[in-house]
Amino acid sequence: MSSETDRMTSLFDVKTASYTQDEAFKASVKYFNGDELAARVWVNKYALKDSKGNIFELTPDDMHKRLTKEIARIENTYANPLSEEEIYAVLKDFKYIVPQGGPMSGIGNDMQISSLSNCFVIGNDRDSDSYGGIMKIDQEQVQLMKRRGGVGHDLSHIRPSGSPVKNSALTSTGLVPFMERYSNSTREVAQDGRRGALMLSVSIKHPDAESFIDAKTEQGKVTGANVSVKIHDDFMQAVVEEDTYVQQYPIDAPNPRYTKEINAKSLWDKIVHNAWRSAEPGILFWDTIIKESVPDCYADLGYKTVSTNPCGEIPLCPYDSCRLLAINLYSYVQNPFLEDASFDFDLFRKHVRLAQRIMDDIIDLELEKIQGIIDKIKSDPEDDEVKRIEMNLWKNIAQKAKEGRRTGVGITAEGDMLAALGLRYGSETAIDFSTEVHKTIALEAYRSSVELARDRGAFPMFDIEREKDNPFINRLKDADPQFYEDMKEYGRRNLACLTIAPTGTTSLMTQTTSGIEPVFLPVYKRRRKVNPNDKDVRIDFIDEVGDHWEEYVVYHHKFQDWMKTKGYDTDKNYSNEEIDKLVEESPYYKATSNDIDWVSKVKMQGQIQKWVDHSISVTVNLPNDVSEELVGELYIEAWKSGCKGCTVYRDGSRAGVLVSNDKKEEEAKAPSKRPRELEADVVRFQNNKEKWIAFVGLYDGKPYEIFTGIADDEEGIMLPKTVEKGVIIKNRNEDGSSRYDFQFQNKRGFKVTIEGLSYKFNPEFWNYAKLISGVMRHGMPVVDMIGLISSLQLNNDSINTWKNGIERTLKKYVADGTKAQGRECQACGSESVVYQEGCLICKDCGSSKCG
Repeated sequence: MSSETDRMTSLFDVKTASYTQDEAFKASVKYFNGDELAARVWVNKYALKDSKGNIFELTPDDMHKRLTKEIARIENTYANPLSEEEIYAVLKDFKYIVPQGGPMSGIGNDMQISSLSNCFVIGNDRDSDSYGGIMKIDQEQVQLMKRRGGVGHDLSHIRPSGSPVKNSALTSTGLVPFMERYSNSTREVAQDGRRGALMLSVSIKHPDAESFIDAKTEQGKVTGANVSVKIHDDFMQAVVEEDTYVQQYPIDAPNPRYTKEINAKSLWDKIVHNAWRSAEPGILFWDTIIKESVPDCYADLGYKTVSTNPCGEIPLCPYDSCRLLAINLYSYVQNPFLEDASFDFDLFRKHVRLAQRIMDDIIDLELEKIQGIIDKIKSDPEDDEVKRIEMNLWKNIAQKAKEGRRTGVGITAEGDMLAALGLRYGSETAIDFSTEVHKTIALEAYRSSVELARDRGAFPMFDIEREKDNPFINRLKDADPQFYEDMKEYGRRNLACLTIAPTGTTSLMTQTTSGIEPVFLPVYKRRRKVNPNDKDVRIDFIDEVGDHWEEYVVYHHKFQDWMKTKGYDTDKNYSNEEIDKLVEESPYYKATSNDIDWVSKVKMQGQIQKWVDHSISVTVNLPNDVSEELVGELYIEAWKSGCKGCTVYRDGSRAGVLVSNDKKEEEAKAPSKRPRELEADVVRFQNNKEKWIAFVGLYDGKPYEIFTGIADDEEGIMLPKTVEKGVIIKNRNEDGSSRYDFQFQNKRGFKVTIEGLSYKFNPEFWNYAKLISGVMRHGMPVVDMIGLISSLQLNNDSINTWKNGIERTLKKYVADGTKAQGRECQACGSESVVYQEGCLICKDCGSSKCG
């Protein structure tokens, strides 16, 4: 063995020394030039570690050598292998090619038995809506998530609510209960400190589509899944023409067993409203997805696309999976931020071909990983019957990976690339340039796949005749006829090649903008979650679930590079006014996620989508005060522009991690730990023939807790009818147990205390009240609290009466004019129902309903 070979063996050998968390963190901070966030992300998510938490890599450079060694091992099984130097050169420092997620953490990692795939879609071979079929999907989902994978599956095969079934239930419960089942399963699976990721989809043709769309509007329901609606062209046409639309089950049957005619515009408005309110559901333009899909040319061979992964960028057939890789676009800009900045297309083309080749190597590494999982299942002590579903799952996944060899070559740093070239994100010039970049990726990745087919063999099903009418393939043919002739001769190694995924943690390590997105803000505040035991920290924000966060100012890395290029001192403590002036001078001005004109964003997505065979994960950011009508117009424009999907985020519709630097301080939220004393209102009402009383503890004038029950002058609360206010005091009994006392001032000015409210009310009512108070204390808006209570399914008649009392009491705290979500006017059917002095008033017909 030569000395040169000895040198390379030592360079790329995986180290076996272990390091402490602190050692790896400090070394990685130095590696990332002081970027603690990037260092923390790498150490926590990607450094090689065993199940006990021992760390075996000191910096990302060790990881890149680990990846290099394994990819080179696969290369050496084929003709004309890449050298370790060639592989390492494009991986090191996150500069050019960045394997994402599963590949980054799993390649060369023999300490964990997990898949390299980032995402999967599952489903039954037939559209089975039996309990057996539904439970099978539930188990498959969990088995995948425990191996780190994100999962998607479609619910369109489940029969609608009220359909007859041949069991003791007599009729079907519909989609929503199974949405909750799958969601709860997701929340139960731990993935090294994170929860699993799930996408649930349903066709707009399905009669339960409206229930599906509304499921997440109920607080606390379906919290473990993203939801998207598969929209068809005929539905969109009915929306535009304000026509009726026929839903059916089964959704694709020529002679369906059940049909339902709906107003397309009404259902569309509900989709738009929910997306405006909470960023969900997402929309999948399904006819566009299927028409453009290269894998669907082989639908009859098992490659019919049925759903997408959790972020929507990979439409997949059942049991197919995909691994992700990002190309760092910023690194191909020569002389960034200078007048003579340019894009190195020659180097870029070379690296795209390398990226596709490395992705094909990663498929072989994945097949090894899957075999390891199968061997582990075989060796498990459970009965074969217990292991059967898990075993068949991984065999099916292995088959699809081996047959189709699907890859997911994508990008990151699109926003920084454009800024470094002096192009404003969203402008016509920038859109044209980005489109040319993605056209180049498509041509070179597919060219590389043809070259791989020549050297390694095509995927076994390849048939040029099947693909001859595919729009995407024909675009490549028109752009490069010689490529198409080569593909006819050699075939193609990979069924499909491209995607644009979100690159959250990846972009933190490349220190660039994420994926295809523009910069969030050149200067922003980041929130860091504060643990209860942290000392000497500042609490700046408490979120809706009571978690505490600290905020600090951060400069976007490439904005700092621009500052250095222009001679600005990056260590100076600038005022907000000075920062604003700097931003105005920079190429990031008017090019942030909240600045981009939504039409331009959608147009850009539609243009680039033509050169991406899978899909694009992109979010259109909108200001808080945008109208619902504008969201609807955006979706229609996305459909017309050829987008495969669209997601909107209205500022403030969800609590996030990033906030603008000059945003006003968040309104203080009530503390999760109850103060000893709270001002309280007394509310009396009558339910049927029963007299009821409620005590509402207030914090800053808003409901913080509520205790209510039947008022009984002999055994219950003896309180003068003139008492309307007081104080609820939390005290302790002699045995250490807590109690709640109510104190008020009588007409003579003396304080009177009624001890032990909890002893005065029925214990069952009291426990329900404590549960609801616990939710209320974490800041749930009162109108949402009313909706939650209204949705409770309680069989006990007395408890239902109590539930009505809680609702009536809380309505007095809802601001006049607040829309009553999910309520329809019983007189005219309008959804324009608002609260007014505790009553529900229809703005369209004027009818009212109190109580």
